[in-house]
Amino acid sequence: MPHGSRLFAKFIGPALGILVLAGAGLPHEATADEIFDWNVTGFDAIATGGQNPIVISRTMAMVHLAVHDALNAIDRRYEPYLFEGRADRSADPGAAVIAAARDVLVAIIPAWGKPEQQAKALAIVDRAYTAALAKLPDGSPKSQGIAVGQAVAAALLNARKADGSNAPPQYTPGTAPGQWRPHPNPVPANPPVADPALAPGNWPALLPQWARVTPFTMAVPWQFRLPGPPALATEKYNRDYEEVKRLGGKNSSARTAEQTEIARYWYEGSPQGWSRIARIVAAQRGFDRWDNARLLALVNAVIADGYIAGADTRYLYNFWRPVTAIRVGDAPAGDAAWETLLNTPPLPDYPSTHSVAGGAASAVLARTFGSDNVEFSMTSGPPFGGITRSFKSFSQAAQENADSRVYAGVHFRAACQDGIMLGEQIGRRAFAQHLQTYRR
Repeated sequence: MPHGSRLFAKFIGPALGILVLAGAGLPHEATADEIFDWNVTGFDAIATGGQNPIVISRTMAMVHLAVHDALNAIDRRYEPYLFEGRADRSADPGAAVIAAARDVLVAIIPAWGKPEQQAKALAIVDRAYTAALAKLPDGSPKSQGIAVGQAVAAALLNARKADGSNAPPQYTPGTAPGQWRPHPNPVPANPPVADPALAPGNWPALLPQWARVTPFTMAVPWQFRLPGPPALATEKYNRDYEEVKRLGGKNSSARTAEQTEIARYWYEGSPQGWSRIARIVAAQRGFDRWDNARLLALVNAVIADGYIAGADTRYLYNFWRPVTAIRVGDAPAGDAAWETLLNTPPLPDYPSTHSVAGGAASAVLARTFGSDNVEFSMTSGPPFGGITRSFKSFSQAAQENADSRVYAGVHFRAACQDGIMLGEQIGRRAFAQHLQTYRR
């Protein structure tokens, strides 16, 4: 496991409350079918297994693309992503979903985290697999469903085995003004970090090799490469600098109570939060297995591509985080004692991949449901679980998601706004070109 990945799993994982635990202790929408079950189980298992949000995005994209193709091998309602084979129409679709999701998870879990984390994660998957299959009647349809799920998972795993995710990282932080270098957390760390040695932050850059991971829906990682952050000392940079300094500081008197709530609400990992939104709205609309499978495959695939495209851009420009800029004092209003409201992930600033993920997911959701103007409420998961907020549109949620990073003190405004733009481009392209309705 790459060094930066180990550190992030150790440092950010605990800081995010292991990121999901299926929204542990939180009320959530009733399970609609096996697609939702394995979305929740998958997040629970891989977060417990020590995967960080970037790796989680890849894993869940693979899970849901396999699930989608397994269903469509039985009844081709949508074009397959990868698997062109056909199963007997009598095969049990539930068994196909269960087997496809399980096989992808058990193949990927051992590649990340510590052995004890992996063991706990695999136990979660095994329990869910056994319980889910026990609900289905034995017989040929069940066996055929398992067989097609396994075949699809094997094909997808084979296609991704050399995708660059485990390539050795090659990156050296900068020292000049504007260049990223390791940065501190607030004291005490917020959210808390259990290991006192890790709590201060100042960790190496996370997964710089992700800039060359094979995308799921884009042609290449740099397909929608952004123009770059504002140059130092420009009017825009100074405006962004003053905004995050004023609103994102630990002791800010300008940040409102609602803005603080927004920063905390959206601090959960992007794949988890946007999948939950997809489940909520799909359940309200009464989607069936095939529709749910397509929706969650697209949402998770574009989020995964958002992290890939984001890594390409952020490690190209290598722009420093607000806490470094403000503490170094590159502007007249510098403050060596300034602290962020929340912990800053160990990555360059531009773009905010949190914002990229929101832009990508919101674009897919708006197109799937035929309108951006869909009202919904969602309750946050760890590390600040139990906060419920309501939205009138997917784009409103994506904007608030981006705003949260300024309120938390972890990103400049340009990184957030350009991040939304990058995500929307990814989402629009993916929806137009992948998993289209099958024309019989």
